[in-house]
Amino acid sequence: MENKNTCILSTSYWPTIQYFSKVFKYDNIFIEQYETYPRQTYRNRIHIYSANGLQSLQIPVIKASNKNIILKDIQISYDTNWQKNHLKSIESAYRSTPFYEYYIDDIKPFYVQKTKYLLDFNNEILNTCLSILEIDKQIEYTKDFILKYDNIIDFRNTIHPKKKYSIPDKDFIPVKYIQGFEQRYGFIPNLSILDLIFNTGPETSSIVSNSILKK
Repeated sequence: MENKNTCILSTSYWPTIQYFSKVFKYDNIFIEQYETYPRQTYRNRIHIYSANGLQSLQIPVIKASNKNIILKDIQISYDTNWQKNHLKSIESAYRSTPFYEYYIDDIKPFYVQKTKYLLDFNNEILNTCLSILEIDKQIEYTKDFILKYDNIIDFRNTIHPKKKYSIPDKDFIPVKYIQGFEQRYGFIPNLSILDLIFNTGPETSSIVSNSILKK
């Protein structure tokens, strides 16, 4: 598994543009599944651009009595109708974007099916994104938990929604593109890949590629 052209990522709900810049850049991608589940991360939330500015959507998970539950065992909670609320928010935010009609049918099934585990749900989302972006890459999952890797670039905890926890990424330079509500609130970088897909369609892959610092 150890290779300089290998990176390890966390699982993520409709991952950020920064996240996909790593998927584009590295030949070998591993996703962590044996870490202790951390709260308040992109593992179960996304940021989208709504009519009111930045909006956060979070998947509720079943709270385990064991605080050290590993990620692969985290189950999604369906006690509230979060699927309806998330889809409604996504539709409201992006129905006026240029490519909404092209991609919304790829998005809707995730808000009908009831997947048990968060990791499985995110994995299906990632595969859908790879298909939309026409990326042919083999994604593998960790077989156990290793705290520190010697020859693998580790992004498990550096791509984070909270600035105080995120680590500056010298290899990621957000590329500006037209956003639906930009005239109201300005350009917001590094949102969920959904923002880029709905706004730029087939240009999404080139924008992600251009956001990678070339050395």
